[in-house]
Amino acid sequence: MNKWLTTLLFLAGSALLTRWIPFSSLFRNLDTMFHEFGHALVTLLLSGSVLRIELYADHSGVTYSAIAAGGRAILVSLAGYLLASLFSLLLFYLYSKGRHAWGLMLATGVALIMLLLYVRGGFGMIWLSGFIALNIVMMFVWPRAGKYYYLFLAFLTLEESVMGALFLVKAAAFTPSMAGDAANLARLTPLPAMVWALLFFLFALLCAKWALGFFFKGERGRQHTTIYK
Repeated sequence: MNKWLTTLLFLAGSALLTRWIPFSSLFRNLDTMFHEFGHALVTLLLSGSVLRIELYADHSGVTYSAIAAGGRAILVSLAGYLLASLFSLLLFYLYSKGRHAWGLMLATGVALIMLLLYVRGGFGMIWLSGFIALNIVMMFVWPRAGKYYYLFLAFLTLEESVMGALFLVKAAAFTPSMAGDAANLARLTPLPAMVWALLFFLFALLCAKWALGFFFKGERGRQHTTIYK
């Protein structure tokens, strides 16, 4: 089967299946966490300062930062969607290497940094605290369930990275001034919001294709493993 068709079918299946899992809506903020952390990380790398980050119950978020205008501001605006897709790809890469515990530690570390340094406000702090606590339980108290929990997070993040970019395309088509990062980039560059939204969407799809490649590679590796005694 064509790899792009396989990617689209898996994304559609993931979107349907994860919505049937109880409380799955709470975990959709993981993609938002990576998105806002991407803005913050690039801000710091470019010698800017992160003022605060807010996470909301509707799976949206905002990063308030101070950065020099021009090229640096463009890079910060690019970072959210791109790094969220790359984080999702990294989760599947670690799974293919049998290192899902590392992936959980990475997600926990990002959540801890955001909680201690940047996130203020009721929902964001409560969500991050609960996510960190649950990850610790999965890593140290109930490790047998850790793999399945990790795959749930990985597929949910993968799906949200693509769907978030797709919703951005919709916003850019009908209300371009409200198209988030694409609108910011339209103000900073000659390209319209729709072009930036489409680029984010295509990059998310490309990362999803690579991520599923790592997933199938990891599954084949487990099937071909033979234990001799």
